[in-house]
Amino acid sequence: MAPTVAALSAGASDMSGWLMMGLPGALYAAGLFQAWIAIGLTIGAWLNWLLVAPRLRSYTEVAGNSITIPSFFQNRFKHNSRVMRIAAGAIILVFFTFYVSSMMVAAGKFMESTFNQPYLVGMLAVSAVVVIYTLFGGFLGASYTDVAQGTLMLLALLVVPVVALFAVGGFDDVIEGIRAVEAVDGQARLSLTAGGTLVGGISAAAWGLGYFGQPHIIVRFMAIRSARETKVARRIGIAWMILGLLGACASALVGIAYFNQHPNDFVTNDSEQVFLVLSSEMFHPFLAGLVLASVLAAIMSTLSSQLIVCSSAVIEDLYKLFTKRSLTKRQEVIAGRLGVLIVSVVAILLALNDENPAVLALVAFAWAGFGASFGPTIILSLFWRRLTSQGALWGMVSGAVVAFIWGQTPALSGMLYEIVPGFLANLIVAVAVSLATAPPSAAVVAEFEEAVAASKA
Repeated sequence: MAPTVAALSAGASDMSGWLMMGLPGALYAAGLFQAWIAIGLTIGAWLNWLLVAPRLRSYTEVAGNSITIPSFFQNRFKHNSRVMRIAAGAIILVFFTFYVSSMMVAAGKFMESTFNQPYLVGMLAVSAVVVIYTLFGGFLGASYTDVAQGTLMLLALLVVPVVALFAVGGFDDVIEGIRAVEAVDGQARLSLTAGGTLVGGISAAAWGLGYFGQPHIIVRFMAIRSARETKVARRIGIAWMILGLLGACASALVGIAYFNQHPNDFVTNDSEQVFLVLSSEMFHPFLAGLVLASVLAAIMSTLSSQLIVCSSAVIEDLYKLFTKRSLTKRQEVIAGRLGVLIVSVVAILLALNDENPAVLALVAFAWAGFGASFGPTIILSLFWRRLTSQGALWGMVSGAVVAFIWGQTPALSGMLYEIVPGFLANLIVAVAVSLATAPPSAAVVAEFEEAVAASKA
């Protein structure tokens, strides 16, 4: 892919419905303290493009033109055992089920607030459209639609808070409105430090660690035309991201003042509706439709990317390893589509398990799972020649298990975001096991040096 396509595709598939629903909802409910999520994400994304993208692009080409994370690990360590690839494929399917579910929840809420349709009807309708165009368009189809969707998202995130600012009466009136809300509930909303704890701030900023292990973002690095073009892609992608995050945060803060003046039951009952309702009330129905379409674009771009990665995991990393029969291209496509449909059904059931599921909570769990399981393994694979296949395997598994258990234990997840202990567990185990086992072969080390040199060329 060209750098512009890779950058916007990575951004749109990353900044999903949570950017236009989950993040504004968190800031609307708790104030600027939640902006540490945006700060951490920006730093993490920049480091990901700067450090990981060029070297991973070079390494995947050197190591057998890998097209998935599990296949990269197998080619990187030249390990014939199927355990690592199976473990990586299983991690992808487990955590992507939660991620896909979060986008379906966002779709259901979107249709519910916009068209007064039942939550289930909206979720099924949007999911059906995305599944259809993903199945027939494949990776490139999803990537090119991401470009259009990402552009639409950015325009909406810039326009809505500006128009709402004038509707409230100006900057001073927005501040006054926020202060009025603070006086009622006693919760500081204009401070990056008040309203939370140090551990809470660390948990929010730690979202940035997740970037190093997100399969739907990492695969864009593998697909860019060359390592040299990652610099251009980084500039485009980070500029898009900063503007988008600023727009989301501004929408939440202006929304506090606006809905203090014009109370709305949808927003009162569910803060994640703030951007949707604000858009509907700010514009003529035709323009509001375009803005709301951007929210749907955010949901669909990420959902399609996730389904593509799930399909790859099903075929490349699981099915082919368990069957001795060679598959025709048609059989591979059919099997991949069946895998996508199974993941979609499980994700729908998960989305229906909660009466009013939060988009951000589902995204947070999946984000932590990928960041903790793949993040340290990717970084060590690219920057530490002494990493062994056993170290990578047990580090990856340790990170996934710790993140999963921590995230499913309310007492622990309420204390510290699960990505932190999971990430640390992966690093510690990977380094310890690598040092305790035999060093990599000369061929693996030679390939590592070749990839490093290629990334600097």
